[in-house]
Amino acid sequence: MRYQSNMKIFGWPLVSIAIGPDLATQQARGLARGIIAIGDIAVGVLALGGIALGAVPLGGLALGILSLGGISIGLIALGGLAIGGIAFGGCALGVQAFGGLAIGLYSQGGLAIGLHPQGAKIIQWPF
Repeated sequence: MRYQSNMKIFGWPLVSIAIGPDLATQQARGLARGIIAIGDIAVGVLALGGIALGAVPLGGLALGILSLGGISIGLIALGGLAIGGIAFGGCALGVQAFGGLAIGLYSQGGLAIGLHPQGAKIIQWPF
């Protein structure tokens, strides 16, 4: 499935959707690029996909400013594995980390490791 809106902002389509293989162009995965991108691989301001890159990405692997995903990397990251300035997740790594396993300068969680840890079990760095 492929769709791109005719409306463009800064040369990017407002909406771009690319899901699944495209036999006409021999693409194995859909690559969507737009302000709002939805696809197997999505790149945009708001990106939704298996691999999502953008300001607000949502996906299995999310890379961006406010990222949400299974593996989330960003300034503010939320996910199973969250890596970022402020990280929330099952395993969170960041300057401020909150999660089951939280590793960061300021960490809070079930097992908190860092300079200023708080939680059920804490390990203050340096060991």
